[in-house]
Amino acid sequence: MSAYSTTYKVAGVNSGHCKAIVSGALRELDAVDTVHVEISTGLVTVNTAAEPDDKLIEETIEDAGYDYIGRA
Repeated sequence: MSAYSTTYKVAGVNSGHCKAIVSGALRELDAVDTVHVEISTGLVTVNTAAEPDDKLIEETIEDAGYDYIGRA
């Protein structure tokens, strides 16, 4: 069970295709249990067992081609 639920703001997630790319990239991280992306708001909620590594989350989102804004 996830101990942490952290929400980030991401720019450019405007479709189901974008949602799938961001979700898939974040799910590849060892610490991530689940990911929920809201297309309408650009909010990405990441559930992890331990405190998330914001820098790693940022790099993963940026590498996927989207703009990481920060914690929401």
